[in-house]
Amino acid sequence: MQITISRDQFLKPLMQVSGAIERKHTLPILANVLLEVKDGILSMTGTDLEIELVACVELEQPAPDAKITLPAKKLLDICKSLPDGATLTLATQEHQLLLTSDQSRFSLTTLAAEDFPNLESWDGEVEFQLTRLELRSLLESTSFSMANQDVRYYLNGMSFEVDNQDIKTVATDGHRLALSQTHLAGSVGMQRQLIIPRKGVQEIMRLMIADDTLITIQFGANHIRIIDVEFTFTSKLVDGRFPDYRRVLPRGGDKIVTANREWLRSAFQRVSILSNEKFRGVRLNLTNGLLKISANNPEQEQAEEVVEVMYQGDDLEIGFNVSYLLDVLNTLKTEDVTFTLLDTNSSVLIEGVDESESMYVVMPMRL
Repeated sequence: MQITISRDQFLKPLMQVSGAIERKHTLPILANVLLEVKDGILSMTGTDLEIELVACVELEQPAPDAKITLPAKKLLDICKSLPDGATLTLATQEHQLLLTSDQSRFSLTTLAAEDFPNLESWDGEVEFQLTRLELRSLLESTSFSMANQDVRYYLNGMSFEVDNQDIKTVATDGHRLALSQTHLAGSVGMQRQLIIPRKGVQEIMRLMIADDTLITIQFGANHIRIIDVEFTFTSKLVDGRFPDYRRVLPRGGDKIVTANREWLRSAFQRVSILSNEKFRGVRLNLTNGLLKISANNPEQEQAEEVVEVMYQGDDLEIGFNVSYLLDVLNTLKTEDVTFTLLDTNSSVLIEGVDESESMYVVMPMRL
């Protein structure tokens, strides 16, 4: 391999694919990035056997076809440390690669490209297009509710569902649920639901810029692929059955509270300071036009806030994990929010006023 390329051209795709690479792994080659030159295009690939990221850059100077693997973290750290506008020259010498830039010289050990694992090839059964902004919004609106290392492995990810013209993302950890949806311009003509693993969701959000560039999404039997103009992302799916979220959505709630989102968020934030650090419980007392939020902790410290709300109905007392409520209020962007409640033992449904794309369910807790 012999290529000359600017630092900026080389660094961007390298940073994109490095997110898929695990530093600690039983297979040494999984700590490496695959560099391949073919027909004047330099492609970089990183994988942890569960997700795979490929990014490409067109070479300005001709270079012979070749491929090698290099230690990803060391290569990334070297490129970051070089000055802006620097020119890199990469040349292989037996089992090493010599990277030079002006007065800097680095010799890196290579591993055989033939040993680099590739996710098996597959055909997309479902294909549709979204903008980057639409996909990012779907994931950001729900990702905080994913479980983390739950024994119910199917909760450690996000349900991604396409139903003709509707796209839904749903995440739950068993204590709360987040749902977001959008509509496609054209119909896919079928219904499919899959579960994207937690790391896959986080990588997509890291890569996805919030603009109107169209991306292509493909569903396979065991994979999802996102094809962007800058990269191709592939992830294995979680093999499991996601809970039927429709059964969790509260029904029959007759106590509807409307309040300014920022006022509520600030009040919950202040009261949470003196909540029990382990259980994070806060008590809500609802009366006509007023919501009292209170908390205490084992040190006998107490906090109380009263917020003006739009509510006419019976008095109600109910407890919640304040962290769950704050996650929702931090995610919603509307000026006002509504809480729909039934009784002390039922979950609350939280929605933004005049915003029907997202809804959130939080289970109550005993205090």
